[in-house]
Amino acid sequence: MKKAFFDSEGVLAVFTNRHGGVSKKPFDSLNLAFHVEDDFQDVLRNRKMLLDGLRIEKIAWMNQIHSDVIKVIDNEGEVIGCDAIITKRKKLALVTMVADCNPILIVDGMKKVIAAVHAGREGTFKRIVQKTIQKMKDEFGCKEQDLLVSIGPSIGPCCYEVNKSNIDKVYENFDGKYIVNGKFLDLKTLNFDQLVEAGVSEERIEVLDECTCCNKDYFSYRRDGKTGRFAGIIMLK
Repeated sequence: MKKAFFDSEGVLAVFTNRHGGVSKKPFDSLNLAFHVEDDFQDVLRNRKMLLDGLRIEKIAWMNQIHSDVIKVIDNEGEVIGCDAIITKRKKLALVTMVADCNPILIVDGMKKVIAAVHAGREGTFKRIVQKTIQKMKDEFGCKEQDLLVSIGPSIGPCCYEVNKSNIDKVYENFDGKYIVNGKFLDLKTLNFDQLVEAGVSEERIEVLDECTCCNKDYFSYRRDGKTGRFAGIIMLK
């Protein structure tokens, strides 16, 4: 498990890996997702061990749909049909689950607001992280200069080969620099630059450099196909 750089006495902010659970292959072992065809009871046990270990009592899990839908929440449980959740409620953990996509955690320490973002290719193309920041501003009066952001382990430009249609989308809507060696998408840098464009200063953004496809400590859909999901988790203590 890795801590985000702003994990502190006031904020829990961590990224899990694939180790320490009970799931069997190909979900071994700390798979946190029900929808991947893992044994239901094994996933329940994994989630309980994780929550007990982190001393979390209330948690919200997104039913992610590769969108730019953002929801402000106050209650625990499953949040249907979105890819970013925001809360001001203390002791309510927010989760984003991934197996190559960018898990992004955001905190405003001044307004005491947090967000968890699932930024896959489609969500990134739709600028979900920028829209999440705008939602935090609109709903809670957050300011860009007060935000701290961590982009967790995710697939790197070493491995994320995309087809011509997606390459064309990048050239049409962003910058050719995000296409590496003519065919690989640099999703982390694209999200980093969107954060900077939204007004977050570079020194307040962390990008963890692990590639989930290269590093077998993490689940990777691109590498394995049928596999589990690890998580980015954030909570106001």
